[in-house]
Amino acid sequence: DERQRKQTEITNISKMPKMPLFWCILLVQVMTALGFTRSWSGFKIAPVVEPQSLTKLSAFLKDSGAHSSIFDGASSLTKERDACGVGFIASPTSEELGTHDVLIKGLKALGCMEHRGACGGDGISGDGAGIMTQIPWKLFEEYTAKDLARPGVGMVFLPRDDDRRRAIQEVMENVCVANELEVIGWREVPVNPEALGPLARAAAPSMWQIFVKTPKRLEKDDEFRDGFERTLYLVRRRFDVERRLRGLWWDDDDNECYLASFSSRTIVYKGMVQSKVLPEFYLDLQNPDYTTKFVIYHRRFSTNTNPRWPLAQPMRVLGHNGEINTLLGNVNWIRARETAKGLPIATEFDLDENSSNDVPSHSDLVGDLRDLVDYEATDSIVMMCNTQDVPGVLEPVVDLKRSDSANLDSVFELMCQSRHRAPCALMALVPTAYENNPDLASNKEIVDFYKFHGGLLEAWDGPALLVFSDGKSVGASLDRNGLRPARYSKTKDGSVYMMSETGVVPGLRDEDIIEKGRLGPGQMITVDLKSFEFKDNVKVKSEIASRHPYGEWIEKQRKDVYKQKFGEDRLLDEALTSFMQACFGWSIEDISMQIQDMAGTGKETTFSMGDDAPLAVLSSRPHPLYNYFKQRFAQVTNPPIDPLREGIVMSLAMTLGKKESIYKVSEMGARLIHLESPILHAQELKSIKELSEPSRGGFAFDTISTRYDLSSGSEGLQQALDRICDEAVSKVRGGTEVLLLSDLAEDLQAMKEQTYIPPLLAVGAVHHRLIDTGLRMDAGLIVETGAAWSTHHFACLIGYGANAVHPYLALETIKQWHASKGTQKKMKEGKMISVTSSDSQANYRSAVEKGLEKILSKIGISLLTSYAGAQIFEAIGLGKEVIDCCFKGTTSRIGGMTLQDVAVETEMMRPDSFEKQLKLANAGFYKPVPRNGEYHANTLELTRLLHKAIGLDKKANSKTRSGMVDNGIKPASVADYNVYKKSLEAAPLANIRDLLDFDSDRPRIPLDEVEPVSEIMKRFCTGAMSLGALSREAHETLAIAANRVGGKSNSGEGGEDTIRGKPIMDVDERGVSKTFPHLAGLQNGDSANSYIHQVASGRFGVTPEFLVTAKQIEIKMAQGAKPGEGGQLPGPKVSDYIAGLRSSKPGVTLISPPPHHDIYSIEDLAQLIHDLHAVNEAAGVSVKLVSSVGIGTVACGVAKANADVIQISGGDGGTGASPLSSIKHAGAPWELGLTEAHASLVVNGLRDRVLLRVDGGIRTGRDIIMAAMMGAEEYGFGTIAMIAGGCVMARVCHLNTCPVGVTSQKEELRKRFPGTPEHVVNFFHFVAEEVRELLSFLGYSKLEEVIGRTDLLQESEQQKLRISKTSGVNLNVFYGGVPSTAHDRSFLEVGTAEGSVPKTEHVHSNSLSSDLDRQIVNHHDIKQVIEENMGVATMEFDIYNVDRSVCAMLAGSIARKYGNIGFAGEINLTFKGSAGQSFGAFVLPGMNIRLTGEANDYVGKGMHGGELVVVPPDSAGYTASESSIVGNACLYGATGGDFHANGRAGERFCVRNSGAYAVVEGAGDHCLEYMTGGVSVILGGVGRNVGAGMTGGLGYFYDPQEQLEERVNFEIVKMQKVTTAEGTRQLRSMIQRHLEKTGSIVAQAILENWNKELENFWQVSAPRNDKSTFLISPQVFPPSEAKNPAVTENVDLELKTLRISASAPDGALCFLPVGEEVSAAQTQRCAD
Repeated sequence: DERQRKQTEITNISKMPKMPLFWCILLVQVMTALGFTRSWSGFKIAPVVEPQSLTKLSAFLKDSGAHSSIFDGASSLTKERDACGVGFIASPTSEELGTHDVLIKGLKALGCMEHRGACGGDGISGDGAGIMTQIPWKLFEEYTAKDLARPGVGMVFLPRDDDRRRAIQEVMENVCVANELEVIGWREVPVNPEALGPLARAAAPSMWQIFVKTPKRLEKDDEFRDGFERTLYLVRRRFDVERRLRGLWWDDDDNECYLASFSSRTIVYKGMVQSKVLPEFYLDLQNPDYTTKFVIYHRRFSTNTNPRWPLAQPMRVLGHNGEINTLLGNVNWIRARETAKGLPIATEFDLDENSSNDVPSHSDLVGDLRDLVDYEATDSIVMMCNTQDVPGVLEPVVDLKRSDSANLDSVFELMCQSRHRAPCALMALVPTAYENNPDLASNKEIVDFYKFHGGLLEAWDGPALLVFSDGKSVGASLDRNGLRPARYSKTKDGSVYMMSETGVVPGLRDEDIIEKGRLGPGQMITVDLKSFEFKDNVKVKSEIASRHPYGEWIEKQRKDVYKQKFGEDRLLDEALTSFMQACFGWSIEDISMQIQDMAGTGKETTFSMGDDAPLAVLSSRPHPLYNYFKQRFAQVTNPPIDPLREGIVMSLAMTLGKKESIYKVSEMGARLIHLESPILHAQELKSIKELSEPSRGGFAFDTISTRYDLSSGSEGLQQALDRICDEAVSKVRGGTEVLLLSDLAEDLQAMKEQTYIPPLLAVGAVHHRLIDTGLRMDAGLIVETGAAWSTHHFACLIGYGANAVHPYLALETIKQWHASKGTQKKMKEGKMISVTSSDSQANYRSAVEKGLEKILSKIGISLLTSYAGAQIFEAIGLGKEVIDCCFKGTTSRIGGMTLQDVAVETEMMRPDSFEKQLKLANAGFYKPVPRNGEYHANTLELTRLLHKAIGLDKKANSKTRSGMVDNGIKPASVADYNVYKKSLEAAPLANIRDLLDFDSDRPRIPLDEVEPVSEIMKRFCTGAMSLGALSREAHETLAIAANRVGGKSNSGEGGEDTIRGKPIMDVDERGVSKTFPHLAGLQNGDSANSYIHQVASGRFGVTPEFLVTAKQIEIKMAQGAKPGEGGQLPGPKVSDYIAGLRSSKPGVTLISPPPHHDIYSIEDLAQLIHDLHAVNEAAGVSVKLVSSVGIGTVACGVAKANADVIQISGGDGGTGASPLSSIKHAGAPWELGLTEAHASLVVNGLRDRVLLRVDGGIRTGRDIIMAAMMGAEEYGFGTIAMIAGGCVMARVCHLNTCPVGVTSQKEELRKRFPGTPEHVVNFFHFVAEEVRELLSFLGYSKLEEVIGRTDLLQESEQQKLRISKTSGVNLNVFYGGVPSTAHDRSFLEVGTAEGSVPKTEHVHSNSLSSDLDRQIVNHHDIKQVIEENMGVATMEFDIYNVDRSVCAMLAGSIARKYGNIGFAGEINLTFKGSAGQSFGAFVLPGMNIRLTGEANDYVGKGMHGGELVVVPPDSAGYTASESSIVGNACLYGATGGDFHANGRAGERFCVRNSGAYAVVEGAGDHCLEYMTGGVSVILGGVGRNVGAGMTGGLGYFYDPQEQLEERVNFEIVKMQKVTTAEGTRQLRSMIQRHLEKTGSIVAQAILENWNKELENFWQVSAPRNDKSTFLISPQVFPPSEAKNPAVTENVDLELKTLRISASAPDGALCFLPVGEEVSAAQTQRCAD
């Protein structure tokens, strides 16, 4: 009874009498055994924890059995995501059964990738590790016989309870016997449970192996025993079905029944263990009789901490490192294929031996589904789609309750069983980017293979390294983007070693290696396990593709519909056009903003200042249904794609028609209509209709009207949906292959008398009805609608099942806009590019297509075919009825509108009558409009009220301040702040928190008992707004204000001037500093240094000094205004000063890539966190995320990756330039994301590891209290802090025309800046005082006491009644899932060896992976050189792949003392071996680093100076220039230094390099991407997309094969031969230096024949402004920059003087010292 009571402190160990250590240890063990839990302050009684108590419901759910929606969604999204390290070894031996040595090498390699995995909440239980090998027949000798074929072996996880286990074993035996599989026996797998961690041990199943004989009917099986394998496969899928039929299913943690493998070829050993524990747990792995010729190994990093053994990998045929972004769509499409179509078979599988096995006759193609033994029967079963989903017979192929890896493995396994060779199946499932790929130019058969299967099967898209084996071959393949590392080595004896990281196989000697390579994007390698032939990418794919005449089939059967010229004739008159626009929900701003920009420029509208309008469900105005859907996006566990610079991997092509079986290849699989674009116009639609003619292909076409009578009322919508679904089923069953859903009225009368089903509702309903009836694969869906104009609209329609869209009203509106007097006038005056009506429609389609690519890319999807039907959205404000009817599988966690509500809202858009003079209204969804427009929180009135409260006078600025009283700083007013606060309280509903109220459990307390304002303000932060997005005045004012109150300012992306690192000590009596003369209201001792320094994907301004001067370093994974996209700074805002800070070019737009270069998975984020902890051990690392469904599991992964802080931003934030559709439609409210993250962290035992911070539209103390109760410990102010600094909400941030200089870089506007630090401090003080008042009212004395207390919140029925459509919203079911923390508050502190400490005082540190770095930093000689800033230290070390971020600590130690360039000593370090990730990160001038061996990804990351050289050992048996020596993303964000590698680099070499001088002997795709400075020489072949986004620097490419031109991205750069003396000297000198540093044979050969070889070099560069004769057309820049003065001058690729080294004496990096040493006028940097 005592243990059931709530937890209470009973003993503080520090107060106990002292006793010997032995007795202390014994006492701990006894108390633990009695159920006590250890805390750093003492012991607590541990309550008996039932499984459901992990998600104990708070006060929101009064019914303990009620369901919470907080974790609703697919399990792979909301419960668990993973990443890992993976590899294989294949070794030919003379031994028939292989050797034990291969297994040992595999286990050692697994151990060397431990850092790519993670552990559970106990810190000991691994997230998963495992191996797959051939079956060790020598170990299983007693189960085999010489005269019999080898048996099938099952590796089975069974319940721990003996009775349950025996019952399930009996079921399995019965199923085997019924299918002629005689059971030879069971073997209990020898294990050592003591090796497991507590969590893994508690969940560990009982491990057994089952052995079965080959059926007599299969004794004459084929050579590979495929018949036996199919029987084992199908019988395995029978087990779980029969188990359920017999009721052997238990709802507890001892219900495991899982077959890790069931095969006569391969076996899998895996578990929730760390790598090193696997052979300690499975004793078989230590047995010398365990022999094999190959091994696949896998180490898992999961975002979950509650272990489940089946989730460990390898799966049955795959080891998967990555994430499938299209999972929901893939599962839906597979289900659509599987659905039974009236098969004449029994519905139950009778195992009674006396029952009749007679089955009704069946198609010869399908066979008898009861016969799982006959060779032909099983072959037919696995080859036909419609035999896969017979639940009474076989377990479903796919299930959203499984992980993405398990589902992919299941489909891949089925394809392998259906005569697809393993490489063939994987080529179809995960295709390469074959279009216009120069590597496949000579292999048309491979291209034809991909074309054929691309129409047949939707790609399983997402970042993936896949290692596979079906027992016949073993291989590996990368996804089309190559966003996973994959290296391999071949040795003289024919062995192949493939691994996520090189150097993981100990004892692999370089002299034995004949080739070192890597897998590039979409590439594959295989090893035949019989002949041990190694096949490279082209060989294996060409062999597969040549098996069928795919090209001939396509030519005969496929019909292509290409883009055609748009018509210019108007179809509707002006009045009817306006009436239809109003009916379909158009607003005048849709035309004046979106249509004008898209039709006029071919680009989406750019906007700023985030989204301060209400959620659609909280708005009093009617909204199009699309507005209730938020786009999901990639963050942490999977990367977004870069559609701007890496669009070569993307495709928007779609298909129409009936799709054949994916398991059986035939000519009819090519019979499809192929669309070049999913956006159609009338003539293209007509072309599709014409294909219905027998002579044109015979693709039957039909139309269903989605209109219905207005007279039917709101109830008519459900009836109309039923009608169109029934019609669709009837027509498709009747043979229709292309179905058009149209809301186009037949005539004017129909327009007046009818309304329409919202097209998103219509297509979703029809799509799911056709899936349910097994007909979806038989027809394509086209939506013809007047209610689609934004890119978000098209994404929704396609995401919910449309194959194409004809936006007839949007195209008509463009014609209307083009013909208008205003448009024509602007064109004539040159204010707008002059285009024809046809061209403007083409521009619009181009803008929509680019927008679709952007939306796909932000979730990491490359192909629109994979996005179609994938439903990658979260619904906010739609009820269960709507979801179940039209959007099955979509997460909608707070409920909302019914179908009747949707019908009413649709009708509300309709004008009262048809009038000839109807004018379209301005809804004000984007910009505030007076009176009748949509509500916006940040209005001019709000800024006026706040400015009055804090004493800010807009008239005060640098010109007028000196003549004003108190320099224009007025006193703050509490009364005016209350007016400001009341205006927000009385405002219309806008946010989810507006539907909540407080429900305290305590009486009110006096205000003087509440903690002071000063303590509360320490939790305040400013938003991550960059210097560049903001002016210097605004940025520095916010930083100073936050520092004054003890809060945290954030630098944002782009760096900071080093002058800000020093305290301001020269302030006069007027509050003016000579160092910062542009600021007012300063005080001596102020600091303008941001507390938080942000590291973003562009790495702008990130130098070692920038990192070491931070108190906290933030990694920007996403931003609220446009999650899943990179940052953007318009060219006009890139002043000389900003360009200097960012090492870029003044006047040229800066675009940061999406975060995928070194943070493309959870383990890579962990590596970046490791890098930052290494360079600055004193600074915590925060990770910025944006609210979205599934953020909880992401947050768990971030916590396990060793982050100190997690920031959750709302989807409404953002001050800088962003696409309008992203601002409005991506990202969820922080109220959902914050709560989910807090709950997930608590449930997984990780909440004490991280501090949670939130921002996004926080404006008052009430918002702070709400955020605290939802779990936040710190609170960020973005837009409102800008307003406190003087912003007037002009919403022109992106135009550089801010009237008060807050967001402008124009000098004349910046002089108008009215704000001072005092104004911002006043605002912080008011908010903190409001927090105190609310705490007093609630009865709590400290803010920390209400953190995580959602039980103190309640839904406000009064607020819900304010508008009718919120009546269906239910916040109880969401917030009811938050674990109660009312009594256990231990999560607020972190436990250390010294006791519990506040999270703000604790920083996580790197573990053993930084030991080598610590050894270097603490070496006496090195410490002496650094301390004295002179002398030389030289030493040598061995290095292994587990040594990561080596040299980063040393760089940090130097930068802390001397900054970026002040070190005058010299440190020479030589390493031998295989370096781990981020070798040489952040090295500085004076550091000379040499590695003899090889390195992994991110070599030279952030390099700022010094020298970095990588060479192979002299004994190497491979050709250096043909082998990979460094990994991906080397020199990412480098700002200086010299780099030489005697070998090839991987993908994205020199990405965002702005100053390094580098020479390598070949590189992969995307070489020199986003480069802004420095010089790179590539002495070998390169991949695709060279120079994408490159705006500065030079690249020299050795191209004797003349292949470079087809691989260069010419959007910006030009290429030319090296023709000038300066360029020739620079190139030759760098090659000579490379020879001296590396002994390169290639460099030597080039220099020996220089005059001839010079002709083989190309120079690639962006245009420059320097006066010269080589002219470049402005068209090399994006169209948006075509008129930019920065690029229209005469420019040249050559400078008059060119450097050969970043460290050359005459070209040292120039960072002029500023501050006290020089005049105030010299505060701009001279960047290199």
